[in-house]
Amino acid sequence: MKVLHVIPSVSPLLGGPSQVVFDLVKALRECGIDAEIATTNDRGREILDVPLYQRIEYQQVPVWFLPRFSPPMKEFIFSAALTGWLWQHLRDYQILHTHYLFSYASTCAGAIARWQKIPYTVRTIGQLAPWALAQSSLKKQIYTWLIERHNLNQAAAIHCTSAGEVEDVTNFGIQTPKINLPLGVVPPTWLPGAKQQLREIYQIPPHTPIVLFFSRLHPKKRPDLLLEALSILANKNYDFHLILAGTGEPDYCAYLQNLVASLNLVTHTSIPGFVTGKDKELLLQGADIFVLPSFSENFGVAVAEAMAAGLSVIITPGVQIAPEIAAAAAGIVVAGELAPLQEAIARLLTNAKLRQELGKNAINLVNSRYSWQAIAQSLASAYQAIIDRKI
Repeated sequence: MKVLHVIPSVSPLLGGPSQVVFDLVKALRECGIDAEIATTNDRGREILDVPLYQRIEYQQVPVWFLPRFSPPMKEFIFSAALTGWLWQHLRDYQILHTHYLFSYASTCAGAIARWQKIPYTVRTIGQLAPWALAQSSLKKQIYTWLIERHNLNQAAAIHCTSAGEVEDVTNFGIQTPKINLPLGVVPPTWLPGAKQQLREIYQIPPHTPIVLFFSRLHPKKRPDLLLEALSILANKNYDFHLILAGTGEPDYCAYLQNLVASLNLVTHTSIPGFVTGKDKELLLQGADIFVLPSFSENFGVAVAEAMAAGLSVIITPGVQIAPEIAAAAAGIVVAGELAPLQEAIARLLTNAKLRQELGKNAINLVNSRYSWQAIAQSLASAYQAIIDRKI
C-alpha cells in the first residue's frame, strides 16, 4: 500500500502538527506501509534549506519538498509547484491523507484526488472547534461555503484524534465517516540527573519547583493567563521558577516579555525560546509541573509528551484529551479562569507526593493509550478498508 500525506508546512515553528506527521509516517512505514510526505519549504518568514523536487530522507522519513510562493501567507501557504507535482504524481498512490483545513496544500490535494478518483482522508487538527472557527470567522465562512465543506463531505473519512473532535466535526454538519484515533508519543530517552542538570543550566535552587510551559507562544495557548496566575502566587510567597519555552510571532513574544516584567516575574522566569532535541528532553524530564491553559487543542501533543516524561500536568477542558486524563487521574483539569488555575498550581507546588502520583499515572496512560505502533496499525487497517470500499 502506498500512501501520501500532504501538509502545507513541516516547519518546526508550527509546533505539534509538524512533529506529528513525521512520527505518524515513520510509524506507518514500520508497519510495512509505503508512506511519504509532500509539503512546501515553508519556515515562517524564512524557507527550509532543503533540496526541492526530489524525494529525500528528512527527519527519518521520505519527503518531497516543493517551493512555496513568496512572501509567506501563514498557514494558507500557496504553492503552484506543489499543484503541478500533485497533478503529476498523486495517481502513484492508493490513498491520500491531508493535514490542516483552510490551507492551499490540503484543498488542492483533495480537489486533485477527487478528479483522479483517489480516496482521501482529512485530519482537521482541531480547526472545526468553536474557538478555532471564531478566529477570522468571515474568511473561514466564505472559504467553507466555496471550498472546505465540499472537500470534507467528499472525503472517504475524517481522521479525528479525540471524542471531542468527532463532536466538533459532526456539529459542523459533516456526515463523512470518522476515524477516531489518538496521536502517539515517542517514548523519551531518559536522561539521568535531568532535574539537577536543568537547575544548573537555569541557576534554579535545588528545591524550587519548576513550572514548565512548552508550546507555541500563541494567544490560543494562553501563556498570559499562566503568567497572571503565577504573579498571584509570587505575591503570596510561593516558591517556583517558570520556564516559558517556545516561539511565536515576534509581536506576541515581545508582549509576553513585557508582561513578565510588568508582573514582577523576571526573577521567577526563564524564556529560552524554541527548544528541541536533547534540550527539549531535559526540560520535560527536569521540570516538576506542566501547564497548558489552552482555549482549544484537538489533542495536545505537548501535553502527551509531558505525561510520557512523568510530569504532573494542569490543563483546561479545551484540551480535548482532558476527559481521558481526568479519568486516569493523570493530571488536573481546571476551568480556563484565573482563580482555579492558580489554585491548582498552588496545590501541586506544595505537594510533591501528589506530583509523583499524577506523573506515575500519566506514564501509565501514555503507555496504554498513545502508542504510535498501535495507532499506525489501526490507521493502516482503516486505509485498507477505504481502498476496499468498506468505509
